[in-house]
Amino acid sequence: MGRLPFLEQIEQNYPHLSKGHKKIADYILRDYDKAAFMTAAALGEAVGVSESTVVRFAAENGWKGYPDLQKYLQEMIRSHLTSIQRLEAAHVKLGNDKIMESAMNADAEMIRRTLDLVSQDEFKAVVDAINKAEHIYIQGTRSSAVLADFLALYLNILHPGVIYVDAFSASQTYEQLLRINERDLCIAISFPRYSKRTLTALRFARDRGACAVAITDTLFSPIAAISQHVLLARCDAVSFVDSLVAPMSLINSLLAACAHSQGDKVYGTLRDLEDVWAKYDIYAELSDHG
Repeated sequence: MGRLPFLEQIEQNYPHLSKGHKKIADYILRDYDKAAFMTAAALGEAVGVSESTVVRFAAENGWKGYPDLQKYLQEMIRSHLTSIQRLEAAHVKLGNDKIMESAMNADAEMIRRTLDLVSQDEFKAVVDAINKAEHIYIQGTRSSAVLADFLALYLNILHPGVIYVDAFSASQTYEQLLRINERDLCIAISFPRYSKRTLTALRFARDRGACAVAITDTLFSPIAAISQHVLLARCDAVSFVDSLVAPMSLINSLLAACAHSQGDKVYGTLRDLEDVWAKYDIYAELSDHG
């Protein structure tokens, strides 16, 4: 795994740093994954300098302030962290007490930050692209497969041409994408650690003329750079895995907007489905038991 650009910058500036700033630099170079989730006060305490020294370190190294530096580190390292580093970072972030409350509050904060992050114009553009597409290919692997499967399940109710790219090998992925063309839409979902298969499959769809939509966590994400439309959702580490609460909330919002855009048409579809579910006894009632 290569060094992050900022870490290389610190190494280059290191000889010119003050004694206190060198302590901060040493800690970041050694444990950047932990430093990214520490407050200025916590980082200062860890290395034996004052909070104000940490703030000055950030400012004198080209950042508006410590929060700006911290945000950059969090953005840049997310795809680099191993599962062990994620767990260590979570211990720093959550502490040892009231883990349930801390984790759920972190999830709620990610939803709030996602609401501020998503462009309303981009959101509307994606809804329009979904409505205009002849076929919609939805793909995501590993943990993102849960999100892709959920989006495909409910978008299939609203659109007759939904294809969930559910493949266990690279060859199966390209076989399912074989007929994608310029009249189609490909929605790729990828969160850290980013899947190479999702990236290469999205490139394949783009090369065949399809419109590409990325649902991911940052514009640094590999799939964001090759997509016409990007919807961003916060996805920070809560434990050794990243929380998918905010991405799921974004997908729920997207489904709600697509349903709303169809007007009365969606009611007819749902009535037909209810008839089918009732006829074939799909759902259990509360009173059903062994």
